Amino acid sequence: MINDRKAILLALVAVLCWSTVATAFKLALAQQTLYQLLWIANITTVLVLVPVLAFQGQLTFSLVTLKNEARLTLLLAIINPVIYYLILFKAYDLLPAQVAQPINYTWAITLTLLSVPFLGHKFTRKDALAMVIAYAGVVLISLGGRASGQEVTLIGIGLALFSTLLWAAYWIINTKDKRKPVVAIFQNFLFALPLTTAVFFIFDGHFSSGWQSLVSGIYVGLFEMGITFVFWLSALRLASRASIISNLIFISPFVSLILINRILGETIGSLTVVGLIAIVAALIYQNMSQKSEAS
Repeated sequence: MINDRKAILLALVAVLCWSTVATAFKLALAQQTLYQLLWIANITTVLVLVPVLAFQGQLTFSLVTLKNEARLTLLLAIINPVIYYLILFKAYDLLPAQVAQPINYTWAITLTLLSVPFLGHKFTRKDALAMVIAYAGVVLISLGGRASGQEVTLIGIGLALFSTLLWAAYWIINTKDKRKPVVAIFQNFLFALPLTTAVFFIFDGHFSSGWQSLVSGIYVGLFEMGITFVFWLSALRLASRASIISNLIFISPFVSLILINRILGETIGSLTVVGLIAIVAALIYQNMSQKSEAS
């Protein structure tokens, strides 16, 4: 049933949730290793999607059909959540949140680049211009991040950029996935659970039992990997046009910067703000260009 007002409300809830995750990552990683964080978040995502699927009448179907796309599901699970979040969490561990978060937003540019060899898409002059502007923004953010007081390392920047490559690859492989989105994310994370469990016990093995580590891990699982995804999909389903809510996502990085400043206490450099504006402008420009070419 079409309901644009409800779609916008759900989309704004999703955007608000995603705006908090950069701050949540830093707080969570201060309490535990990235291996434990991934493990707790993975468990949380699986558990929170069980009642969602049960409400939708899809839980039994999701469990019965686990073997149908086992190879594809395993491949996607290895990429996301296992490798992607290990890389992303390490980037956040090495970088100020105000640097890692905007760089992560350039995944749409990376997706455009990968779509050329793997999906046969054209790479236009507008795409090239958007790429130049976005990565110029990355340079500015890398320079501006020094104002936070935390060192901005080349390794951290490299990991943040590599995470965009993994995320883009994940969505390209998803073009071959015929499963319903919520079913797919549940099955992927269920397949990933033995892997993240093994990673935790091999590389860590010591559970940080403080309530802060548990709560922060659950928060990441809920609002980065789990329920927020359902909010966004529900908004898309209710909207009369995807364009009604699609641009709302660009609010997220600016709200995130405010939270990073207020909660983490990072001093936001002027170059960081300029760089973020450049990245968002590049993404909006690319988005509008693709819509005009499709019409």
